Amino acid sequence: MTPHAGTADHILALDNGTQSVRALLFDLQGNLIAKSRVPIQPYVSPHPGWAEQDPNLYWQKLCEACQSLWESRPTAKDTIAGVALTAQRATMVNVDANGEPLRPAIVWLDQRRVEGLKPVGGLWGLAFRLTGMAETVAYLQAEAEANWIRTHQPDIWRKTYKYLFLSGYLTHRLTGEFVDSVGSQVGYVPFDYKALTWAKPWDWKWRAVPIDKRLLPRLVPPAQVLGKISRSAAEQTGIPEGLPLVASAADKACEVLGSGALEPHVGSISYGTTATINTTHRRYVEVIPLIPPYPSAVPEHYSLEIQIYRGYWMVTWFKEEFGHLEQWLANERGIEAEMLLDDLVKAAPPGSMGLVLQPYWSPGIKLPGPEAKGAVIGFGDVHTRAHFYRAILEGLAYALREAKERAERRSGVKVTELVVSGGGSQSDAAMQLTADIFGLPAARPHTYETSGLGAAIDAAVGLGLHGTFDAAVTAMTRAGRIFEPDPTAVSLYNDLYRRVYRRMYERLKPLYEEISRITGYPGKPNATRPP
Repeated sequence: MTPHAGTADHILALDNGTQSVRALLFDLQGNLIAKSRVPIQPYVSPHPGWAEQDPNLYWQKLCEACQSLWESRPTAKDTIAGVALTAQRATMVNVDANGEPLRPAIVWLDQRRVEGLKPVGGLWGLAFRLTGMAETVAYLQAEAEANWIRTHQPDIWRKTYKYLFLSGYLTHRLTGEFVDSVGSQVGYVPFDYKALTWAKPWDWKWRAVPIDKRLLPRLVPPAQVLGKISRSAAEQTGIPEGLPLVASAADKACEVLGSGALEPHVGSISYGTTATINTTHRRYVEVIPLIPPYPSAVPEHYSLEIQIYRGYWMVTWFKEEFGHLEQWLANERGIEAEMLLDDLVKAAPPGSMGLVLQPYWSPGIKLPGPEAKGAVIGFGDVHTRAHFYRAILEGLAYALREAKERAERRSGVKVTELVVSGGGSQSDAAMQLTADIFGLPAARPHTYETSGLGAAIDAAVGLGLHGTFDAAVTAMTRAGRIFEPDPTAVSLYNDLYRRVYRRMYERLKPLYEEISRITGYPGKPNATRPP
């Protein structure tokens, strides 16, 4: 199908997140014209710590989202110039030569590890030992899903024709091609994050994660065409056959682009399941040694990202453990419980009466460190659930401010603006305390669907509907509401951050290590548990 000139000026963005699949129709001014959202079960857990999902379910829900969109807007098909796909990162799929899954996808939330692997040897191994990075490389080896499958399910690995990210799997379902975007390569595969392509044959990554290169898809930079919607995909999704599928990037990278954060002085915060802060750079910078910046949704750019793993998951945790009243009232009133939790934040003053939280419920690889735990200090008899909930949001903002300062030191570029996306950005209270803790204006983008919008921007540029990324960002992104920092709150938060929060980790680290030695938690998962 060839779009009719003058009418095909909309982009269909398909956004496969952790908890839902969305089909989004954008115009060239970044307005969300139509939307369909289909929830998905994030994962099933056949063993403790595992997170898996049937890859066919993702495809079925994508088809369902598209068909629902056409039902709500029957004429939309005639206006679409092209399609873009963005998906959750680091969810891995093994397929046969026909693209059929050989096992459930391993979802990014999976916690299994494979211990006892042979360390990277030779000159690389010597270099890692001399630089103190051997432990980091061993951690990466143990975390790699491919290493686990090859060790515990060798028959599956032998049958694997392609080893794909979820984005690559869905791209094959849409086009019939084993191809994926450079911008979607975020995970434990032999990818050269500096050169933005598969690693050279001599690179240590091939030794850490041994994969036959033939198992990996062809890569295409963002804003280039991956393929065309196949007849089979058109029949199942209702997307017109022959429309171009344009490469975008992983969901976080698209979120950064969709929030308009193209320049390195703009910090893009995402209050999602994993809370992150990203800055976009043309120069390759490792904020943490051996932990690379990820591919940007803009070709030949890098996204410097620091994560607070399970960041805004803590809001769900609080709601389930302590928010029974809010959940009951929300059901009675037919609203979201988070709206009532916002009232809790407002019921406690800035600084939560000295209650300070360190949000490392699930620590990362190097920031802060695998031994870290969550901590809350400063309790007194004045504190209530409201103070505790506000302390969670403040702790996440403290951690992201610390990450911002680390990125500034490594890149040499000061962050002077903030844009905040993700579910947490819908909270006015969270937006205000973010502005106050960072001491910077915090802008909420004009649309909640920034990940889908970023994918649409890639497609708009790739199809020549906007001449450049600068032009597309100017036309398609803008601030919805800006929250200005309150000087009194800024002063209070500066003192708490510098004199209390920044000192917590180093002082508590020895105690975290003792807790692990005494209780065995967190311990190393059993590498020999049944596959």
